[in-house]
Amino acid sequence: MSLSIRNQLPGTVTAVTPGEAMATVRVRLAGGQDLTAAITRDAAEDLSLTAGSAVRALVKSTEVSLATARVQGLSIRNQLPGTVTALTPGDAMASVRIAVEGAELTAAITREAADDLGLAVGVPVVALVKSTEVSLGTA
Repeated sequence: MSLSIRNQLPGTVTAVTPGEAMATVRVRLAGGQDLTAAITRDAAEDLSLTAGSAVRALVKSTEVSLATARVQGLSIRNQLPGTVTALTPGDAMASVRIAVEGAELTAAITREAADDLGLAVGVPVVALVKSTEVSLGTA
């Protein structure tokens, strides 16, 4: 199956915490970073997710926010440090490619935000992704 989701990060499940309706799934990405996904409990069961399961974390580029440093006091669980490798500014939106340890992400942000953050190739950033915006797939 081909998907339009640009951000597809391979990893391994390290923990599954089921709740009544939702489950949180901790994933160790290939580069060693930890990522949290909040998915339905039914989905976790349908995918047979357990520690050691190989997964692919999927995140739409429009769900990746950027900061110029780690952010404290924030409910967003996933903060992946990286470096801007490409910036394609448009009239309204900008596409930003970020190299994170062992992977690459794309963020679609407003042109104004890219300008305000001073984004350019080589600038260090932190990619922010809410756990509810991370989908998981298995092979």
